[in-house]
Amino acid sequence: MPVRGYLVLADGTVYSGEAFGYPGRCHGEVVFNTSMTGYQEILTDPSYCGQIVTLTYPLIGNYGVNAEDFESERPRVAGFIVHQACSHPSNWRATGTIEQYLQENHIPALQGVDTRALTRHLRRQGTMRGILATGEVDVEGLKALAAAEPPLSGNRLVPAVTNTKPFTVDGGERRIALYNFGVKENIIRWLHREGCTVTVMPARSTAADILAVHPDGVVVSNGPGDPKDVPYGVATVRELLGRVPVMGICLGHQLLALALGGDTYKLPFGHRGGNHPVKDLNTGRVYITSQNHGYAVKAVSLPDTAFVSHINLNDGTVEGLRLRELPVFSVQYHPESSPGPTDSEYLFHDFIKLVDAHRGQ
Repeated sequence: MPVRGYLVLADGTVYSGEAFGYPGRCHGEVVFNTSMTGYQEILTDPSYCGQIVTLTYPLIGNYGVNAEDFESERPRVAGFIVHQACSHPSNWRATGTIEQYLQENHIPALQGVDTRALTRHLRRQGTMRGILATGEVDVEGLKALAAAEPPLSGNRLVPAVTNTKPFTVDGGERRIALYNFGVKENIIRWLHREGCTVTVMPARSTAADILAVHPDGVVVSNGPGDPKDVPYGVATVRELLGRVPVMGICLGHQLLALALGGDTYKLPFGHRGGNHPVKDLNTGRVYITSQNHGYAVKAVSLPDTAFVSHINLNDGTVEGLRLRELPVFSVQYHPESSPGPTDSEYLFHDFIKLVDAHRGQ
């Protein structure tokens, strides 16, 4: 007989389903992602650390799991919720099922959940804390526990996904320092393909640590949680400005804004999916982008030395910024995709041009 499971939200709302991952319970911030494909990349994206992720697409797992599409060495989500999990995938690259992968990595999961109702609830009430539990559980007791769960804090999330010591991926003559708050592997792969030797620096690195590897440019990576919970990252980014070209991605974009004296705020339910329209304010062109973040930059808080370069056409939030006098820019979305469209890969080319100009000085 199928084992029942429950998702209990902090506001007391309960959703039931069938357990299909690792038996047990987990807690975290409950969020939703609207991507139609890319569940393997979503599961292993370090930016989802501490979150219970709901996928809105109804059938998940139909192409299985393979050894090539991971964004980190293991799943980073706390829990996983889908409407229907495919038990018999069909794909020439598949090496197993999503259920096997979740069980092997001790990730509790539910299927059979009304994910449309859950998503609508989160859109109306905002993302919130929750507990996912399988088997014989005390639902009323879980309601009290869910309401008492503390909010996610970046000061414990980032240490869980960064590296503890620097390491280098040898490539070409360009030397890139990647300031790591939870980087996706495809960012490293992309830079490597472009002829870069990438040195991955831990989140606690100082500006002196980063400059000591003699980088031609610095990429400030994505990562989980509230950017205000990692003030050491803000301080390091501030000290790097004017020393080398800098590109910020997602959390890195928010850290750059804070380093400039700007401000950030929490979105009601975040941007998570592969279909977000973003407008480049310089060219007027609209790009479809891959996104995964719960915080945004306040446009009015930015100093005169910076300007908003991109906006989200769904809600008008800041999606990119640039400095007027320095080779520094950032975007709130993921130009490396994985999963999602590759419309914005040109941003890496823009960064490489800044790096080459800096090397020529």
